Amino acid sequence: MEKTDKIYVAGHRGLVGSAIMRNLRDKGYTNLIGRTHSELDLLDGAAVRRFFDEERPDHVVLAAAHVGGIMANSLYRADFIWQNLQIQQNVIGESFRHGVKKLLFLGSTCIYPREAPQPIKEDSLLTSPLEYTNEPYAIAKIAGLKMCESFNLQHGTNYIAVMPTNLYGPGDNFDLDKSHVLPAMIRKVHLARLLTEGNFAAIRADFAKRPAEGLSERASDAEIESFLASKGIRPGQLTLWGSGKPLREFLWSEDMADASVYIMENVDFSDLKGDGPEVRNCHINIGTGIEHTIGGTAAMVANAVGFNGEILWDSSKPDGTMRKLCDVGRLRNLGWRHKVELEEGVKRLYDWYLSN
Repeated sequence: MEKTDKIYVAGHRGLVGSAIMRNLRDKGYTNLIGRTHSELDLLDGAAVRRFFDEERPDHVVLAAAHVGGIMANSLYRADFIWQNLQIQQNVIGESFRHGVKKLLFLGSTCIYPREAPQPIKEDSLLTSPLEYTNEPYAIAKIAGLKMCESFNLQHGTNYIAVMPTNLYGPGDNFDLDKSHVLPAMIRKVHLARLLTEGNFAAIRADFAKRPAEGLSERASDAEIESFLASKGIRPGQLTLWGSGKPLREFLWSEDMADASVYIMENVDFSDLKGDGPEVRNCHINIGTGIEHTIGGTAAMVANAVGFNGEILWDSSKPDGTMRKLCDVGRLRNLGWRHKVELEEGVKRLYDWYLSN
């Protein structure tokens, strides 16, 4: 990529998209474009076509997606498959129609089978059934990577699909019900500490910045305490979903952004397709290759937040996939490795949460 090439980052205000924009700017790219949802609805095919007609980007990063944690994936299954398929169809289709030089498609390691051999290699795709709780989202992301692969094979395009592991970092979503495991855990542990201290003023300040459905701005102390109890948060005690036993790999979002830009600059589809008669599984896992139990991660968060209370686990709630570790051999062979380890990242994210 040339420093003056026009680069469109779809989802430029999201967790990964915003980090990619910062990384590109830091590396001297000067012609970056993004659109908010109010400016461009990626579900609207006609609007996406007009945008590409007007802007004609040289490169596209498709970081926009409809995302959420295990609860949201379970409740809003239609939204997760329909909206993601529609976004991908519109952006990848218009990228092809306008001759975009290179496209980076961001998926997720939830594309892999629930019982895939660990650590999970790219070749594990479509070898056995998916995890039920996030199946609609996973199927949408599989369709996206197969679109990229198929356009490359039929039309000679240079579209690369990357599959990041669980991401966390600045700009994360801290919704108590719909966020991913690590930001949800940070907020719940933070609120548990404040409740244990009886600091209702700080709790009100937290909800003023990040309102919660079902909690009035004028709620009394007793109403706040009752609301928090419904989320498993009580003085000196916090109950989290599942058994705490699943293993997860976490990647700092700014590391993910650095890997994405590195791939845009240094990797082409021709580097990934191999020489066999059948070309498939040309996507790239992006992760750390290191896993932690959810219980151990909760203890790490409690230490960073300063919560000394009891953490309990509600095993009646789903665990999701018990283990989901990436094999990052392909990525490391391409020349990139992560920098931020989880303990440092948790401290950074909590500092960011307090400051924003």
